[in-house]
Amino acid sequence: FRTPQAPAPVDPARPRLDLSGPILLRAFETLVAGADKHGGIEQWIDALKLKSQMSRQALTQGHPADMPLDTFKSLCAFMASVRRRVGPFLEQPQWNEMQAAIAELVDDINGSQAVDARIEAFCARFPRDKKHRWVKDLAGELLHGLEPERFPLMTRWVWDRQANTGVIREIWFDDNIDNITLSVPDGYETYLVLREELSQFLSDNGVFRDVLWYIDLLCAKVYADYISAQGGLYLRADFSAPSDPLEHTRRLLGLDGVRPGSSRTRLKAISGEAFVIEDDKLLASDKESREET
Repeated sequence: FRTPQAPAPVDPARPRLDLSGPILLRAFETLVAGADKHGGIEQWIDALKLKSQMSRQALTQGHPADMPLDTFKSLCAFMASVRRRVGPFLEQPQWNEMQAAIAELVDDINGSQAVDARIEAFCARFPRDKKHRWVKDLAGELLHGLEPERFPLMTRWVWDRQANTGVIREIWFDDNIDNITLSVPDGYETYLVLREELSQFLSDNGVFRDVLWYIDLLCAKVYADYISAQGGLYLRADFSAPSDPLEHTRRLLGLDGVRPGSSRTRLKAISGEAFVIEDDKLLASDKESREET
C-alpha cells in the first residue's frame, strides 16, 4: 500500500476558479463547428496572430511615445470596446496624452513594476468615470498584443468584478450563479489562473498547438453566447442582429475591424467619419509576413 500523501498546499495569493466543464465543452464544440463553416478555425488563429504582430510592430518599432497617430488608429480598429469611445483621443491635445500613457504602459516592460500597478497607472491618466472604463480594455489589449505569452487577454468582457460580468461568470460552476456576486479579484493573477485552467481543458480535448489563441477564441465564444442570450442588448451599437452565429465572437476579438470589400474601418473620429486604412505600411508588412508563413 502506498503511503497517503497530503494534498499540495494552495497558494492563498492565487484566486480559485470553479469552472464548469460542460459549459466549456459546449462552447468549444460550437466554436469549432461554427468556424468550420467559415474556412476553419486555423484562419481565425492566423487572424489573431496577425493582430498581435501588428501590436508588437507598432509598439517596438521606435519609441512608443513617437507612435504615429495613423498606426494607433489601425490598432484601435481591431479593438471592439475601444474603437467606439476612443474618438476624442484621436485629436490634439488628447492624442499627446494618449501617446504618453501608452509609452508609460509598455516602458521597461520587463522591469519590477507589477502588472496590476502598471495598468492602474495607465488608467489613472484618464478621467475616472463610466465613459472612460474602456481604457482598461485598451491597456489589456496592448499588453496582450505585445507579449501574449506573458499577458493573457485582460479585458472587462473576460472579467469585470465591478459589474459582476464576464467570461468567468458565464463558465462558473454554480446552479445559482444568477443570484450571486462573485468575489473573484479583478487582477493579473486571476487572468493567469483562468488561462491555466483553460489550457488544461483544451489539452484534455486534444488541443496542443496555438493554445494561447484557442483560449482567446474560446473566451470570446463564451461571452458571445451570453450576448446572444441577452438579445444583443449589451453594447447594442456593436452587437446587433448578427448574420451568423460567430459574428459576436469575431466582434469581441476585433476581427471585424475592416469592413469587407473596402479599406474603411469601424473606427470613427469625433465627426463620425470612418477611419480608412490607405497603404498602411504596418498592415502591409504583416500581410507579407503571413503570406510567407
